[in-house]
Amino acid sequence: MASVSFQQTKEQQRAKAAWADVQAVDQKPPEVKRKYRGLVLKLPVMILTNGLGQALAFLKSKGKGNADDPHEIVYAHLQNWLFREIRWAGANQPTLIERIFNTTSETYRQATTEALSYLHWLRRFAEAVLPEPEEE
Repeated sequence: MASVSFQQTKEQQRAKAAWADVQAVDQKPPEVKRKYRGLVLKLPVMILTNGLGQALAFLKSKGKGNADDPHEIVYAHLQNWLFREIRWAGANQPTLIERIFNTTSETYRQATTEALSYLHWLRRFAEAVLPEPEEE
């Protein structure tokens, strides 16, 4: 009899975590849901254009440390996922931005790739669950 593997693929793990993140956002006020959805739709292009560090700095500058701001929520979701998935050498920096700015180029590229892969799932679930952003 063949043994059955219950180990999840990396894509399944990303999808599960992204679903939980989007479900948490779905409990927030409507304006937070709309802004969050808009951010996760735009963020991959921002990362590809400007780099992961610049995109994270943008999120932090707009969020201003307010845990209820959609920018801070997206940042926290990325930080939680990347802290879980990236093996940071000497991971003594407490925030994602600090780790990004104090890492090797190889780890930076790995973190960028992983962030984009995770955002793929966040985008899909945000589009499925959250209301469309209003025209600005």
